[in-house]
Amino acid sequence: MNIHEYQAKALFETFGVPVPKGVAAKAASDFDTALAQLPEGPTMVKSQIHAGGRGKGTFTDGFKGGVKFCKTKADAKEIAGRMLNNTLVTIQTGPAGRKVQTVYFTVASDIKKEYYLAILLDRATSRPVIVASTEGGVEIEKVAHETPEKIFKVFVDPAYGLADFQVRQLIAGLGFAGAEAKGAAKLIRNLYTMFWETDASMVEINPLITTPTGEVLALDAKVSFDSNALYRHPEITALRDLNEEDPKEIEASKFSLSYIALDGNIACLVNGAGLAMSTMDIIKHFGGSPANFLDVGGGATKDQVVAAFKIILGDANVKGIFVNIFGGIMDCNVIATGIIEAVREVGLKLPLVVRLEGNNVTAGKATLASSGLPIVSGDTMADAARKIVQLVA
Repeated sequence: MNIHEYQAKALFETFGVPVPKGVAAKAASDFDTALAQLPEGPTMVKSQIHAGGRGKGTFTDGFKGGVKFCKTKADAKEIAGRMLNNTLVTIQTGPAGRKVQTVYFTVASDIKKEYYLAILLDRATSRPVIVASTEGGVEIEKVAHETPEKIFKVFVDPAYGLADFQVRQLIAGLGFAGAEAKGAAKLIRNLYTMFWETDASMVEINPLITTPTGEVLALDAKVSFDSNALYRHPEITALRDLNEEDPKEIEASKFSLSYIALDGNIACLVNGAGLAMSTMDIIKHFGGSPANFLDVGGGATKDQVVAAFKIILGDANVKGIFVNIFGGIMDCNVIATGIIEAVREVGLKLPLVVRLEGNNVTAGKATLASSGLPIVSGDTMADAARKIVQLVA
């Protein structure tokens, strides 16, 4: 689960990570109240959407930049008015963009130098890794490609936690000294505490800055959390912004389904993430284009299958459906029964190809065959993929 910058910075402050003073506003009528909480002078206005590249983005009305520096609070109010309820298109939003429903006013900080700092889970070592660089304020992917020597990593033993010598490594690598070193060390320790205690999957500060007066501040904040751990954190779950999520993905989560919308026209209903990836690959192999990633899990019920079909059909781009099930824990006949019920309930008119294999597959295929519905059977995954691609062509 992702949260907005203003929410992330509020969490930072809770854990003792210093940030510039800021206030969010969700309506134009809130601008004056929000700005009154900030001192007079240069002010930043930041569009709040769950996507990167805001500063280089363009609004659909042609207004450029979702992050703006303003010399006065009066200018900030005017700029915020142009951003709020406007649609911002960035490199990460796709051409549809995202509607800005919150703007964030912050004090504009004097910057001495910019750095990059992030904490995430390294899956190769199953350990948290702190990634740092002296090249902040730019895309870290560009730094990794052009000057990889300017990025260094510190791997943290989860049983021991962040050690003092590792903090010293980070401070030395970033080139901090004196009061800045002391402030940066405290910030790094507190940031790791937040990462660990909130079950975050990633915490990123880009840029982390120093000021002419020796402060070390998180100028930006990007935080995402492990959704599987949210049951432990109702206070974080409350930060979820459903306006930033696909309505179909929200509906899928209500039925414990994993759904991600794509831009193709062949819907996929599978059990297991690995099988979902393979299914999408084989559709592409035969010249088709997947419309979604939909994993019903290892023990789906008939109700979940029916819900999955309804969610799939909520995408107007879908021209055909490929159900690809390997029954291990799951009973193929339960899936077959759910498919039949779903087809009848939604009055499906689109081509449907089903491939079943594994636990109780004979009964599952017999159930489908005796249904009298126009369901095309695939003997193998390749056979089924080829058939659905041909049917939607």
